[in-house]
Amino acid sequence: MFRNKWKRILIVLSLIHTILVAATATSIWTFASESELLEADAAIVLGTKVIGGEPSPVLEQRIRHAIDLYEAGYVEKIIFTGGITDGADFAESVVSRNFAIRNNIPEEDILIETQSLITEENFRFAGEVAKENGLSSFLVVSDPLHMKRALLMAEHAGIEAYSSPTPSTEFNAFADIVPFFAREVICYMAYVAMHAII
Repeated sequence: MFRNKWKRILIVLSLIHTILVAATATSIWTFASESELLEADAAIVLGTKVIGGEPSPVLEQRIRHAIDLYEAGYVEKIIFTGGITDGADFAESVVSRNFAIRNNIPEEDILIETQSLITEENFRFAGEVAKENGLSSFLVVSDPLHMKRALLMAEHAGIEAYSSPTPSTEFNAFADIVPFFAREVICYMAYVAMHAII
């Protein structure tokens, strides 16, 4: 009888876990297509891998989208984020800035922070740069499946942020999407759980 009771409890817990994972996955997937195209003070471009002194294909997509937003008049400044990660010679934000300048973005309209190593830090240090420059509203630029977690982190950092995912992504092939999507589901749930405890 005691064993059956615990078996039922485990089944219920397993069902609850499955429902939570499914709900989170659905929420991330549907949010990925949401783009809040409005005017803001600046675009915050979340950093990611660089290759030598050049942006990776994923980072290049983000930079190009920020350039499009700037040229279309949606933002007046671009804030590039990201420090020097393991194995890299240059900060992600520096590489991003150089790429943007080569693509005709005025240097005076580009701001960078070079300290962050993770998304939470992207927002923390970008927020400091923004405050120093009198900027208060932002379009967040990242990959579509990253947006839900990114916007939640921006909210927790006290940043007025709106979603502006890249219109295209390097994560197109099934073999690329599945691990990236699974990672986002796990990271989002872990982040929410951590802040619920704190």
